[in-house]
Amino acid sequence: MCAHVLVAEDDEKQAELIRRSLLAEGHSATVVHDGAAALDAARRLGPDLVVLDLMLPVVDGFGVCRALRGSADQPDIPVVMLTARSAEDDVLLGLELGADDYMTKPYSPRELMARIRTVLRRSGRGVGARDDDPVVRAAGISVDPVRHEVCCDGTPVECTPAEFQILLAMASEPERVFSRRQLLHCTRGFDRASTERAVDVHIMNLRRKIEADPRRPVRLLTVFGVGYKLSGPRP
Repeated sequence: MCAHVLVAEDDEKQAELIRRSLLAEGHSATVVHDGAAALDAARRLGPDLVVLDLMLPVVDGFGVCRALRGSADQPDIPVVMLTARSAEDDVLLGLELGADDYMTKPYSPRELMARIRTVLRRSGRGVGARDDDPVVRAAGISVDPVRHEVCCDGTPVECTPAEFQILLAMASEPERVFSRRQLLHCTRGFDRASTERAVDVHIMNLRRKIEADPRRPVRLLTVFGVGYKLSGPRP
């Protein structure tokens, strides 16, 4: 089952952990850090599920859930709420507003993924629309997180584990600019001793594998002073 999940979490470390867990499950993810951005992304992207922190700035999670349920466009988007509050009243209010499930912090990422699978299966989201295809595709690149395979224009590409995680993250959000620090987080567990500058080496090696001319890249682009992005027409 492959789904597009919107993660609304103001704690950047927690949001990144959730995003990486979703990618490892074969999902794609969009991350926002406040409630107003969550409502805008939900309207524009029509995600299959929203992971929603209650303690968001601008508009809190209760307000976001209330607005989603009152939307004429996407009233049935499944919502999994995350809360640092253990008070029963808060949990009940979230469920009354239409949340499909909730988890109290701190939580296990593995349990959160299991809850997400259950809610997606129950809602029927992320199945038919994606034909159960876990492969992420962008800019002529396909990344299969289940088989751990990469193809470029239909040709298999051998990647190291760190390169694979970087490419999976970038293909999941084409045109998004990733900083070196963000890409470094993708390699944790594979390159424990890496520094941000090591990301440049991974990018250089990936360009050798997916670019016709690595010195003049057209897919894996540098955004000077910011980081890198995967660009190009989607297949």
